[in-house]
Amino acid sequence: MTDSTFLPFTRPDIDAATIAAVGEVLASGWITSGPRMQAFEAQLSALFGGRPVRAFANGTSTMEVALRVARLGPGDEVITTALTWVATANVIGAVGARPVFVDVDPVTRNISLEAVEAAITPRTRAIIPVYLAGLPVDMDRLYSIAGQHSLRVIEDAAQAIDSRWRGSRIGAIGDLVSFSFHANKNINSVEGGCLVLNTEDEALRAERLRLQGVIRTGPDGMEVEEPGGKFNLSDVHAAVGLGQLARLESITRRRAELAGLYFDAAARAGLAGLGVGLPPPADPTGALTNWHMFQVELPVDRIAGGRAAVMQALRARGIGSGVHYPALHLFKFYRAQGWREGMLPHTERLGRSLLTLPLFPAMTDADPARVVSALIAVIGELS
Repeated sequence: MTDSTFLPFTRPDIDAATIAAVGEVLASGWITSGPRMQAFEAQLSALFGGRPVRAFANGTSTMEVALRVARLGPGDEVITTALTWVATANVIGAVGARPVFVDVDPVTRNISLEAVEAAITPRTRAIIPVYLAGLPVDMDRLYSIAGQHSLRVIEDAAQAIDSRWRGSRIGAIGDLVSFSFHANKNINSVEGGCLVLNTEDEALRAERLRLQGVIRTGPDGMEVEEPGGKFNLSDVHAAVGLGQLARLESITRRRAELAGLYFDAAARAGLAGLGVGLPPPADPTGALTNWHMFQVELPVDRIAGGRAAVMQALRARGIGSGVHYPALHLFKFYRAQGWREGMLPHTERLGRSLLTLPLFPAMTDADPARVVSALIAVIGELS
């Protein structure tokens, strides 16, 4: 096996025009936040129906600032899922609030809205749904629950750029919506993110919070009314984001094509007959995913060595894979807060068994069948 034959689970694709644009920024003498960042924000705002948008250094800072814009703090509870990157929960603690984890729906793998309703207490102030692999939750029901209980919704849409709900793009609807432009996302700015807000007042507060809380007036006036962070996006990163955003439509289309090829290959090869669970298919009448990831559920209890053994065996065949995500409530930090095995059974099962297969636009049409064939062979060897 050579490096040229290895198929990673994802690979960023930066075109020549974007590389040239980065060079122009570096040569301009203005490389931190400036005109490119402002242009990126303007194009993102247009994508989300004209809503206010602010760009950030990463998709974690967007979440922390969203919580602060919503005025969450000590004594408040935020309901969320434990089947997510740990940042989703960490930012809740960072503002002094308490994360309340609920189980996921075993079919969609997203937060169970039934469990959300059951977990609401007088201290609940917000819900953070996470759109795993780009698949939105039932937005109508989510916002009905939030409205009935006067809760803010902070959508962790890190993986959901260009996903839809009943034809509306995620971010063009909803409350506070956070996206990530990390290198492994559908479009990236190497590192970065953006926050979609409701009003210009919210946007101005988010803008202050991303740069130390500083308010500037005139040529030399400066004031700080509340402390912020150092979360601004540079023009270098924004140049990459602008180049990626211009290709969003073709990227989304290609990912859907590859997902379709995975489903076709799995059906022909009888993958489900081996006890492998496939992701929920796209549903154009409701939640339409952007196919950020193609995740299968392995029958880990029947596989010697479990998921790790499958990953190692696939790698030996030239195929990369990923884990998204372990059940975060079982990390030591959250165990210390009282979370234990058995409290979120669907989350814990999926956290042990989900395997992310390669999916990125530069893959060939033959690659999904190659991956499925290798996976079947590996499961057969290890079962």
